[in-house]
Amino acid sequence: MKTQLTMLLIGASFLTYSQNALNIPTAITNTTINLTLDEGTTMFYPGVTTNTLGANGPLLGPTLILNQGDNVNITVDNQLADTTTIHWHGLHVAPEDDGGPHSIILPGNSWNPQFTVLDKAGTYWYHPHLHMQTDKHVSKGIAGMILVRDSEEASLGLPMTYGVDEIPLVLQTKGFDAQGQILVHTDLDTSVMANGVVDAVTDFPAQVVRLRILNGSSMRVMKLGFSDNRSFSLIGTDGGLLAAPVSLTRYTMGPGQRADILVDLSSSLGQNFQLMSFGSEIPSAYYGAAQPGMGPGATSSLPDYTSNPLNGADYSFLDINVVAATGSPITSIPSSLATFTPWQEASAVTTRTLLFSSDGPMGDLNGPFVINNSTFDMNVMNYTVQLNNIEIWELTNGTPIAHPFHIHDVQFFILDINGNAPPAEMAGYNDVVLVPAGMSTVRFIAKFENHTNDSIPYMYHCHMLTHEDMGMMGQFLVIDSTLNTIEYEAGSNWTLYPNPSNGKVFFQAEEKTEITITDLSGKIIQVFEAYGKTEVQLNVSPGLYIATDARGRREKFVVE
Repeated sequence: MKTQLTMLLIGASFLTYSQNALNIPTAITNTTINLTLDEGTTMFYPGVTTNTLGANGPLLGPTLILNQGDNVNITVDNQLADTTTIHWHGLHVAPEDDGGPHSIILPGNSWNPQFTVLDKAGTYWYHPHLHMQTDKHVSKGIAGMILVRDSEEASLGLPMTYGVDEIPLVLQTKGFDAQGQILVHTDLDTSVMANGVVDAVTDFPAQVVRLRILNGSSMRVMKLGFSDNRSFSLIGTDGGLLAAPVSLTRYTMGPGQRADILVDLSSSLGQNFQLMSFGSEIPSAYYGAAQPGMGPGATSSLPDYTSNPLNGADYSFLDINVVAATGSPITSIPSSLATFTPWQEASAVTTRTLLFSSDGPMGDLNGPFVINNSTFDMNVMNYTVQLNNIEIWELTNGTPIAHPFHIHDVQFFILDINGNAPPAEMAGYNDVVLVPAGMSTVRFIAKFENHTNDSIPYMYHCHMLTHEDMGMMGQFLVIDSTLNTIEYEAGSNWTLYPNPSNGKVFFQAEEKTEITITDLSGKIIQVFEAYGKTEVQLNVSPGLYIATDARGRREKFVVE
């Protein structure tokens, strides 16, 4: 039986106490950045003190405003009781700076990533990424926005006065237990927040206002729009500006996705309206719809889902009052934005196929969900990608619920969804895509450039954090096999091919020699003698391996 407090919090989105001023996170514009992760408390509701986590404060974190070309030096100081990581979601950085689950920060220790900002102007974010603990650390409060500027954006006359006509909005839903503490892995995410504030209210000036929106929820899909159905202009998605604004009244966002929108309030002085999620319009088989799955009995397989009043309902994130314009308002929206050329399908060197499925009973919405029939294993390299590859990734969702798929390292262009070209609002840079349920297929194209590492991988995963924590994730190396020859003594005359291979490798040796195959950790996989043309079948997982002979000659090679 739910306690009185729990029932009160379940209804909090509808039976509000009072409005609270929208918090605007502080901005850091320096290239030397210090982030301290620590524990604190937050009062989301009167009289209820909640334990939270934050960066440079008790909840959420500062907005990092970076410029393309900046050389950034970040120190992340972990003062939590837990080990954690920080991932720069959407930024194109080297794997050792990416902050995935391999780059742990122990309690009391710090981490010092340093990188050059290569990204286009766009809306990015940062959050923890420790395996099996991501939802806990994000739900309890660690998340922050990253805004990247570039010269192209600066030439467009867009609103860029942070906190005045450019507003960061971290939209989240959270659940609370009977003691007012944040729940993890819950379907009772009944509290609606903007920048960590419940029942948020703010004033916007009567001019063009820019909203940098993040769906920072653990699970919930949002269908955003305004209560009076006014139109807005979508000008950017995850990784940058679109070619031209797209006029919309609704925009669907999965967890982890971002939207850069303009709303023209020039003729709205004195008006009041709300930023909403129209859950009643979300189709079945998306988390947040009245029916979250496809097939008989799918809804009942999610505990507490039908008890959550947000599911299938319309609810408000932010109450907006339009007040007088600023002294130098932006009053027009440009007709064209960024210049970019998507990679052509014919330029791809390979297509990788990923199937989402359930490791549980057929039709079960609880999972665990897996990719290509495998749950995440830190010791298994799922793919090895050659530097500068242009690749197509084909995602097929064989589960009864939509999954927001995220890939690290790259921004991608969506080629098609179930064979159809993406709509205009999905034609830009993306690092998250919602893959519909019921054997739907999404194909995207990306180029893996600039960064390599022989041992530290990038991740790909579902960005529903419960699913990610349960193992719906994989990893890949980006390597440069053109640098695979290491110095060796004269007389070691042999070659191996093909590279990459599917596990069958041929050695062409001019004299009899002993070859030892190891993985990157030095573990011996196989030892054999090669002479003439020798065929070797390796029963190994995809990854990077090393062949070494008795004279010390070494060759790296890839098994895909």
